[in-house]
Amino acid sequence: MNIKETTNDFIKQSKRVLKVAKKPDREEFFDFSKVTAIGIAIIGVIGFVMVLIGQLLGL
Repeated sequence: MNIKETTNDFIKQSKRVLKVAKKPDREEFFDFSKVTAIGIAIIGVIGFVMVLIGQLLGL
């Protein structure tokens, strides 16, 4: 495949994805937001605990 064919294939696939994709409704958006916030909080707590343990052990 040359660059022109690869580019055309990418454009076709992108158009197909955009046709199928839909904007999330309000409830779905808030669900995604909650899950994302919980994930960020969990990662923050894990990082905080690791730093705290490191300071307690003198590392």
